[in-house]
Amino acid sequence: MATTEIKASSSPAALSWARVCKECGQQHEGQDTHLYEYQDEVDDELVCHICLQPLIRPMDTPCGHTYCFHCLSNFLKEKDFCPVDRLRLQLHQCRPSSLLVRNLLDKLNVMCPHYAECQQQMQRCELQPHLHNRCPVFRRLREEAEKRKRPSWHELKGRKNDGESSGDDKHSAALSRNPSRDPSEPGLINPAYEEMEDDNTPQRSSLVAEANVVELFREEPEEDLGLRIVGGRDTPLGNIVIQEIIRDSITSRDGRLAPGDHILEVNDVSLASVPHARAITVLQQPALLRLTVMQEKGFKIRDQRAPSILNMGKVLHVMLTKTHRTEPLGIKLIRKSEESGVFILDLLPGGLAAKDGKLKNNDKVLAINGHDLMHGTPESAAQIIQVSEKCVNFAVMRPAETQEEGGGSREGQHSRGTRRAPEPQYYRRQSTYLKDPSGGFFCQEKTVSLKKEPRTSLGITIAGGRDCRSRLPVYITSVQPVGCLHRDGTIKKGDVLLSINGVDLTQLTYNEAVSVLKTQTAQSQVILRVIQTISENSEEDTEGGNGDELDFMEDQRDDAHTWTPLWTQWLGLPSHMHWCRDIVLQKTNNESWGFSIVGGYEESHGQQQPFFIKTIVPGTPAHFDGRLKCGDEIVAVNGVTTVGMNNSSLIPMLKLQKNKVTLTVVSWPGSLV
Repeated sequence: MATTEIKASSSPAALSWARVCKECGQQHEGQDTHLYEYQDEVDDELVCHICLQPLIRPMDTPCGHTYCFHCLSNFLKEKDFCPVDRLRLQLHQCRPSSLLVRNLLDKLNVMCPHYAECQQQMQRCELQPHLHNRCPVFRRLREEAEKRKRPSWHELKGRKNDGESSGDDKHSAALSRNPSRDPSEPGLINPAYEEMEDDNTPQRSSLVAEANVVELFREEPEEDLGLRIVGGRDTPLGNIVIQEIIRDSITSRDGRLAPGDHILEVNDVSLASVPHARAITVLQQPALLRLTVMQEKGFKIRDQRAPSILNMGKVLHVMLTKTHRTEPLGIKLIRKSEESGVFILDLLPGGLAAKDGKLKNNDKVLAINGHDLMHGTPESAAQIIQVSEKCVNFAVMRPAETQEEGGGSREGQHSRGTRRAPEPQYYRRQSTYLKDPSGGFFCQEKTVSLKKEPRTSLGITIAGGRDCRSRLPVYITSVQPVGCLHRDGTIKKGDVLLSINGVDLTQLTYNEAVSVLKTQTAQSQVILRVIQTISENSEEDTEGGNGDELDFMEDQRDDAHTWTPLWTQWLGLPSHMHWCRDIVLQKTNNESWGFSIVGGYEESHGQQQPFFIKTIVPGTPAHFDGRLKCGDEIVAVNGVTTVGMNNSSLIPMLKLQKNKVTLTVVSWPGSLV
């Protein structure tokens, strides 16, 4: 049996939030393995043969030995054999240990590293939630660090350049942690951070951003992380930015990443100046990924007495006080298929929440006890509630149609429970909004004329359609080797369908496109027109998925393994094929809109780039509204086209909109990794 030494934890005064590990709570170098203080002897079978400590993220070798992932990966950087039997070995040959072994390791009893003050013991898998939710020392270190890095509002105001548009979007606190980001980045404007002069007591005191390290572990090499990303050196965004987190994915279950986070490094490989496709390749590495991310923490709220009135509803703050720590709140939480986040389904009769009367069915939970749940899950919300003390603080958003105002009509009250937000209205991009594709991207049209047997299949699968989520055009997801199009060789995966035998396919839904293809391919001659989008960095492009080659008549839109194009493919699509929608944001006078923009006309290069959403700030109207996404293109503001506009013209336009602005946007889904 292996024995593990219990070390005396560092005194709180000697601890540093910057150096303390956010997973194990100990102070160790970033590349070192985590440190735990085990209570009992550990079986030798559960001990790593390199570090001689209980295994952390155990990996099995083909020769039958087991090591910590960090220990083995560091060893194999210099050697090419197994440390025990010296047989040839490479990391990609190793696989995560069985679930049984991982569960045994998770159940090992450890002490909190701050046991002298905390006095808590728990299973190893429970240590991280304990640190972030219950440990008083850990909480104090975090609060002290946040106080030190938050300058006053007037200090922030003094740092701004009067009327300049190229200020840094993360302020000096972020830049000190991310020297690779140029503070004079051309074309970057930040309407999110403009202070309104109408109120001498601004509601927000400071903007906080910080660099953090997040480790994600793939148990299966081909498993998706569940991230959609945008940006890259070959796009106006520059940085790699998380656009969306897929529900029930590795990233979603981990809970530490959020839309809008900028990925700076992956396993010590910088993503600061790599093309989009190269970033996809780096993020598809198997096993452990160590991400260095810049995370926007939003503004510190000074006065919560006047909640923001948003076009999506009203933000309310509700505190429930339990008589004892384990008393249930009597709330049923759910997720919705059409919108991310956590919603209140029902309040149990006689429960604490029902008696309080302030929370309502269909309220969206934005945060609990300060934990952001804008893109969270019911499971993570339940965990926060379970570990909370007697007071549980909710921030919820109530849709405008469900607010209970005095004097409401009987008809209005009857419809509150069932009324849903209207479907967003999409429309073809207007002629005044037309532009050339983004710099570095272009497209070419291809026409194929085939004579074939009437029953011979084209051999393609398709996806998209004007009824899909982002109003994508119909595109080809695979070309099967048995079909006649494969033999011709002109049509490729990712090509966008324009027409078949003169029948327009660009405005059809998925089912309509399938029906037209079935009808037209029954003929002996087929003329197919497609558009192929091309990047100047196409030699570095990689395919963003693993497509099953099925017949095109089968609906694959819900198949998690269907091939999907990279985000950059859509940037080369001609703008007359874009579909827009209007997003109306509302705010109070002393609020900011909550987003930053990059792009516009660059005189130095004589080049017109579209305006893209680069950052969405937590706790602002754009964040609470939830419809704007990083990577969205802004084509008009209040009906005025942004085509041909430079950033010095767009800044005043946004500043003039005191309480309401209408943004016309085109939104493409980010690349899935």
